[in-house]
Amino acid sequence: MKGVRLYNSADFEQVRAIALKFPGAEDAISHEGTPSIKVRGKLMSRLHDNGEFIPIRLDFQYHEHYLISYPEVFHIPDHYKNYPYICMWVNSCKDDVLKELLELSWRALASKKQILEWENRGQ
Repeated sequence: MKGVRLYNSADFEQVRAIALKFPGAEDAISHEGTPSIKVRGKLMSRLHDNGEFIPIRLDFQYHEHYLISYPEVFHIPDHYKNYPYICMWVNSCKDDVLKELLELSWRALASKKQILEWENRGQ
């Protein structure tokens, strides 16, 4: 149904709070007006418009680890199988695992300068 919002923006807050700590990560609006995070204009993560899950950009080499280690948290719907994304059920992930995953996602999109800034923080 056009115009009916099927998601709750609050379900993206856990991801948003962690992701925005990375240099260059920015709030954005994505498909169907859903909240998202972008790095250098590229999609890092967003709340899916069905409100059930959050796609997070992740290189294919890491998919199996997260799918096997956290099968209750992560999945890959058919539509995402050929794309470097893994999907997390909303409100299902502990902060430490999510931070690790989002850092991998961010590193794939960040510039070398942003990565150095992150690695040299607090020194």
